[in-house]
Amino acid sequence: MSNIPRKVHDRLTTGLKRFQPILDSARARDVNESDTVVIVTDLLAEVFGYDKYSEVTREHAIRSTYCDLAIKIDGELHLLIEVKAVGLELKDVHLKQAVDYAANQGAEWVALTNGHTWRVYRVLFNKPIDQELALELDLCSINTRNASQVESLYPLSREGILKSALTLHHTQQQATNKFFLGAILLSEPVLETVRRELRRMAPDVRIQLEDLKHALSQEVIKREVVEGPKADEARKKVQRAASRALRARRSKENEGDTSANQEETPSDKSMAASAEPQTGGAA
Repeated sequence: MSNIPRKVHDRLTTGLKRFQPILDSARARDVNESDTVVIVTDLLAEVFGYDKYSEVTREHAIRSTYCDLAIKIDGELHLLIEVKAVGLELKDVHLKQAVDYAANQGAEWVALTNGHTWRVYRVLFNKPIDQELALELDLCSINTRNASQVESLYPLSREGILKSALTLHHTQQQATNKFFLGAILLSEPVLETVRRELRRMAPDVRIQLEDLKHALSQEVIKREVVEGPKADEARKKVQRAASRALRARRSKENEGDTSANQEETPSDKSMAASAEPQTGGAA
């Protein structure tokens, strides 16, 4: 993340300087979950920029159960936050509870935190419901003199949330995900490019796409990258992206054909007019 507004950068830096010793002290004293929620609420206001009276909701009710905090801006739910005691290590069981909250509410983003560690997940509305880690922060390890480290907080800020910075960050992260890269390498366009290069170097060698795909998947790429649920999901994403690109290209081609037809019409009329016999003039 770069080029964030200066005033946002200054607030993140100043707020973090103030809260790092507060978090360290709270962890040393092993404060309970209720007191951690108070600290997190103040963090959301003073560091991340939310109005804690109108945009940070306590004990958000979801089907008779409760999530500790929720970020709502102009009535729209943006983020559910499950808070654990500052000294407690975050575990998968805590995540499951938070994701269940989010799924029941139809919320796309959920955060699990103990104050100093923040993990933000994107909820995947599959069957069954799943999640992907989009952002992980340790507030106490961030160097406030390092601009890029401070800017890593931006996706979670009020300004970042409103500009869909979490979505952008997650998309960029997924683009270099090993499963996604594996799926890209085994996609037909890339296989065609590899085969073309191999033919250029060895014109007499005949290589079938299936043979090339088998060699890459079995001997070049790690098996864990091309097999299993995450690999399957990555392949689906690549296929969906390819389908969208194909539809966009066809749509553009159709628009081009339509424009060409429209441009030809005046010319056709002119040609037709010039072809008509001339009347009048000398006999």
